[in-house]
Amino acid sequence: MAENEGVIIITARSGTPARPCPLCRRVSSRVHSRYVRRVSDLPCSGTKVELRLVARRFVCDATLCRRRIFAERFDDSVVTERSRRTSRLECIVHHLGLALGGRPAASFAKRLMVPVSNDTLLRVVRRRACLRTDPIKIVGIDDWAYRRNHRYGTIVCDLERRRIVTLLPDREVATVEAWLADHPEIETVSRDRGGGYGEATAKALPNAVQVADRWHLMENACAAFLDAVRKSMRTIRTAIGATTINPDLLTYVEKLQYEGYLRREETNAAIMKLAGEGIPIKEIVRRTGHSRKLVRQVIRGQRTDIFRVRQSSLEAWLPFLDGQWISGCHNASELWRRLKTKGFRGRLGVVSEWARRRRRAEQASDQQLHKVPSARTIARLMTTARDHLNKTDTVMIAVIEAGVPMLMEARNLIAGFHSMIRKKVADELEPWIADAGKSLIASFAKGIIRDHAAVRAAITEPWSNGQTEGQITKLKLVKRQMYGRGKLDLLQARLIGAV
Repeated sequence: MAENEGVIIITARSGTPARPCPLCRRVSSRVHSRYVRRVSDLPCSGTKVELRLVARRFVCDATLCRRRIFAERFDDSVVTERSRRTSRLECIVHHLGLALGGRPAASFAKRLMVPVSNDTLLRVVRRRACLRTDPIKIVGIDDWAYRRNHRYGTIVCDLERRRIVTLLPDREVATVEAWLADHPEIETVSRDRGGGYGEATAKALPNAVQVADRWHLMENACAAFLDAVRKSMRTIRTAIGATTINPDLLTYVEKLQYEGYLRREETNAAIMKLAGEGIPIKEIVRRTGHSRKLVRQVIRGQRTDIFRVRQSSLEAWLPFLDGQWISGCHNASELWRRLKTKGFRGRLGVVSEWARRRRRAEQASDQQLHKVPSARTIARLMTTARDHLNKTDTVMIAVIEAGVPMLMEARNLIAGFHSMIRKKVADELEPWIADAGKSLIASFAKGIIRDHAAVRAAITEPWSNGQTEGQITKLKLVKRQMYGRGKLDLLQARLIGAV
C-alpha cells in the first residue's frame, strides 16, 4: 500500500494457483502473462482509494476449446468482470443514481470523493434494473401524464406488496390488454371509472374482479350534484327573487360579465331551439359553427351562471363591517383602518368596493334584485352543515330548498351515496339507483348501472386505487428531478429499483 498525490494505492493479487476457463470450465495453472487492473474503491478518511489488481492470463489446455488464453476472474462480491469499480462502490453509485438521478447525483458523489459522471450514473441504474417476477394477484392500474394533454402512460402496481410492477408507454386498450394477457394469474384489478382499462380487463381477464376507485366515485357524485345545481340556476333565481338584474348596482367588471351573459343567452336560445326540433348535436354544430363541447353544455343546462363569484377576503369580517355600518360609519377609509386594527390584511380597494355596493343597495328599492351566488358556491353551501353557515347563507339555502325541492332530493341522494361508500353497505345500491334514476342526477345513476359490478366491488372489496395514486405522485417527483427528460426505461429502473 502506498499514497501518491492524494490517492491511496493498494496492490493486490489472487493467491489461487489455478483458474477455470470461462468456456470449457477446465482448470488451468499455466500462466501466460500478467497485467494490472486499476479499480476504484470507496474513499478512506476523505482520500481516494485505488486498487491495483495484478491479474493473470492463463493458457487453456483443452484441445477442443476455442479460447486458448483467458484472463482470471475475481469474485463478483469484490469486482465484477470488466468493471472499473469494486462491487461495494458500484452499489453506492447505483443507489445514488436511484435517489438523485444524473447531475445531482454526480455533484453529490464528487463531494463524497467518488468521482463519477452523470452519464455513468444513469448507465449503472439502467444496467442494474430488473423487473419483478413474483406472481401478482391484485393490481391497480391508472394513467399518468408524461406530458399533460399530449402524451400519457400507464402504471401498474402490486396492491398486496405496495410496489410498482411496470410502466407501459401509453394508455391504449390494446397495450393494457396485451400486458394483462401475459399475467393470467391476476384475480383483482382496481381501476378508475374510465372505460379503457375496464374494457381491456374484460377482454384479457374475463374472470377477474374489477374494482372501481372509491375516490373517483365520491368525486363523480359531487360533480353530478354540481351539474344538477347548474341545471337548476333559473329556478333558483326565481326562488330567491333574482330573475332580473339592475345594471346600476353592478361594478364595471360585473357589467362586462353581465353583457357576456346576455350574448351567451342568445346563443343558448338558438341552440335550444334547434335541439327542441329534434336536430342531433352533430347537425347543430354544423349549422351554428360552435364546438361540440359548447353545444352539449347548453343542452345539458351548464351555461347559466351570470357572474363568476369568487371567495372574498372580507367573508370573515362581514359581521364586523355590518355592525360598523349600522352604527353610522360609512367612510371606506375609516372602515379599512378599523379592520386593520383587528388584523385584516386586505387592501383599501376591497373595503371601498364593499362600501360602494352597500351604498347602492340601500339606495335601491325593494323590487331591485341582488346577485345570486355561482352554482359552485350554492352547491358548497347546500352540502355544508347548517351550524357552519352564517345567517344570510342559512336563509338563502332554506329558500332554495323550499323553491327547488328536486335539488334538495338530489342532495339527499348524493349524501346517501357517500354514506353507502363509507359504510360499505352494498345492499342499498339497487334501491339508491332506482331513486336516483328519477331525480336530477339520473345521468350519474346511468353511469353506475353501466359499471354496476365494479361499483359493487368497490363497496365490498378492501382494494382501491389510493396507493396507485400515491405511486403516481412518486413517479412525478422522479420525473421532475430529471426535468421531464427521463425516458420510460430510466423512469422504470429508478422506480422499481428503489424498492
